[in-house]
Amino acid sequence: MSQTQDPFQTKDGQTSAPKIPPLALPDLTDRAEPDAPSDPIRVYVACLASYNNGILHGRWIDVSDEDAIWEEVQDMLKASPLDEICEEWAIHDYEGFEGAYIGEYYSFGRIVELADFIREHGELGADVLNYYGGELKDALEAFENYSGEYESLADFAFELTEQSGVEIPKSVKDYIDYEAMAGDMSLSGDILTFETGPTSVHVFWSH
Repeated sequence: MSQTQDPFQTKDGQTSAPKIPPLALPDLTDRAEPDAPSDPIRVYVACLASYNNGILHGRWIDVSDEDAIWEEVQDMLKASPLDEICEEWAIHDYEGFEGAYIGEYYSFGRIVELADFIREHGELGADVLNYYGGELKDALEAFENYSGEYESLADFAFELTEQSGVEIPKSVKDYIDYEAMAGDMSLSGDILTFETGPTSVHVFWSH
């Protein structure tokens, strides 16, 4: 009885696996989101005439400089589906401002300033900005009195005490309530604090 020959066996008895051509993978580069921003800070500017006629027409615009934003808005308004000249716009959404509030009719110059501030100070900057009601001048002045980041208010009070140069007897050190000390400073308005994490407390001097 003859044996069935392995279809992948060569004449010299060696087994050779078939050569399978590599799979042709589809090119996905053209499927990337066309509006994906290089800068995560951006605003969505809508055409108000279209919006008032039940049509959603607008554009996501990266916040770079005022002139660039205005040019993008003009192009968006010219491309309105309405058969009329569109001139009015409003900011209907925004991203990357770390929770800072952006008004519907903020000027593009103000938006650029806020974006630069957030790029420099991040989430903490947004918290400080919101604390001062969106007033950038007050938020900038606050950072001039920034003391630093600490794991807790007690750590801040301890470091402050150490830097004061006051000699505290060893028998007394263990009984000092640094947390209460820092709490009193906060209640009296001497310091302003913001928490950006469970072990991340930022302290600002209020004067």
